[in-house]
Amino acid sequence: MSLIDLPVAPARPLAGRVVLLTGAHGGLGSAAAQACAAAGATLVLLGRRLPRLNRIYDAVAQAGPEPALYPLDLEGASPQDYAELAQRLAAEFGRLDGLLHCAADFRGLTPLEHVAPETFASVLHVNLTAPWWLLQACLPLLRQAQDPAVVLAVDEPARVGQAYWGAYGVAQHGLRALLGMLAAELAGSGIRVSGLHPGPMRTSLRARAYAEDSAEATRDPADCAAACVELLSAAGARHAGTILDLAAELPA
Repeated sequence: MSLIDLPVAPARPLAGRVVLLTGAHGGLGSAAAQACAAAGATLVLLGRRLPRLNRIYDAVAQAGPEPALYPLDLEGASPQDYAELAQRLAAEFGRLDGLLHCAADFRGLTPLEHVAPETFASVLHVNLTAPWWLLQACLPLLRQAQDPAVVLAVDEPARVGQAYWGAYGVAQHGLRALLGMLAAELAGSGIRVSGLHPGPMRTSLRARAYAEDSAEATRDPADCAAACVELLSAAGARHAGTILDLAAELPA
């Protein structure tokens, strides 16, 4: 076999990059973690349940560089907690190249008048305020990277804006507004901001609203993982300021 016939090793588009991933033990988060590790990223896996983080740690470590775990509950974390996280990232890695936000909190379909005020406030916070507090704390570190990327996973506003979706639906509308504002404000800073709408996935979160989804109407979260890699990589520049919509690929 000549040198020209030798197989070419697949590219690792996230090689050398440090990526913070929230909701790392969730459906989309765990799939994205393994795909990003396989693409060469060193991951900081953030989630509220340490046993589940430990399980995803093993899968990620087999796929790529050894990850770091960062147990943190977005519901109770303060701005100071996020500032400490950013400081620890700077001390441990000296950089942050990407932030992929997959964390979400949905308690089930309930009429608004029956939702306890503290529940509404908590769900709204986890899905909207907390992601911003986290990102705000990480912006100075992201600005130091050569090609920093922020990716927010979002839901379909027309669907979750209907009756009974409560604070989750309200937060998802706000998250899209936040994404657009950030993309515009950071456009000249070098930080790329984009969104990912994966569409209906077979996850425990979706099962709280749709107990009997058909396989044809949903996808495995692993099918969306490659899009996460693309948005975090240099190739994601073409999606800056936009939301990559994978839902259109599903049958009507």
